[in-house]
Amino acid sequence: MRSPLWTRWARGGVLVVLTLFVCAPLYVMAVSSVAPLRDVQGPFTWLPSALTLEPFSQMWKTVPLGRYFLNSAVVALAATACSLVLAVLAAYAISRYRFRGRSGFLTTVLSTQMFPGILFLLPLFLIYVTVDRTLGTELFATRTGLVVTYLTFALPFSVWLLVGYFDSIPRELDEAALVDGTGPLGALFRVVLPTALPGVAAVAIYGFMTAWGEVLFASVLTDDRTRTLAVGLRGYATQSNVYWNQVMAASLVVSVPVVLGFLLLQRALVQGLTAGAVKS
Repeated sequence: MRSPLWTRWARGGVLVVLTLFVCAPLYVMAVSSVAPLRDVQGPFTWLPSALTLEPFSQMWKTVPLGRYFLNSAVVALAATACSLVLAVLAAYAISRYRFRGRSGFLTTVLSTQMFPGILFLLPLFLIYVTVDRTLGTELFATRTGLVVTYLTFALPFSVWLLVGYFDSIPRELDEAALVDGTGPLGALFRVVLPTALPGVAAVAIYGFMTAWGEVLFASVLTDDRTRTLAVGLRGYATQSNVYWNQVMAASLVVSVPVVLGFLLLQRALVQGLTAGAVKS
């Protein structure tokens, strides 16, 4: 049975409004990135008086954007890889084995997502300073320290999501692999993990996006040498001027890796999130 005409018109109107709501900021960002600075600093116009690609070349010179880009890439990829390996092993053990405190552990893992990140900022800072003084291992203002920091809130969600996804995979696959002489790790990597690729992709995207755009911890636990993109964009605002066109151009460039990754793996992401949510 077809929906009434007014329902279809209302649905279309809502979709148009939502599309404009999403696309309008992107259009403003794109237009501002190719407009001269005098036009961006003046009253906003939907069509700029002139177009220029100079902001895309000058943005690398105004601030050390290349170094910030490298720091963000290294930290995001390392945090994603570490959280992926640890989450896969932990989630498989929780999903396939029954042990005392299993339910409490899962509840604790999930409850960590309820606390705001600001609560962990000062404790992590004190821990890093103490480790540096006692063990001589530098964690503050280093990429390693930032990777460890991102693991503290990316890993719990990744474990919880993969537990639900592994639960949706029949245990008969593990048993068949064990009968063929494969050990538990062999069953995981040869049988279960290839089946769970959508869930693994969802975890990878989540970990990368979280680390790539994080601002709070990166603004405190880094210095000029290890600063990431999310914090480094503030360098376009000086005491005398704000290079808005370069900020917009840099923001577009910064968004490219995340957008491309999401577009390439969006189907796996949706499948992984759906399976994890249903089973959990």
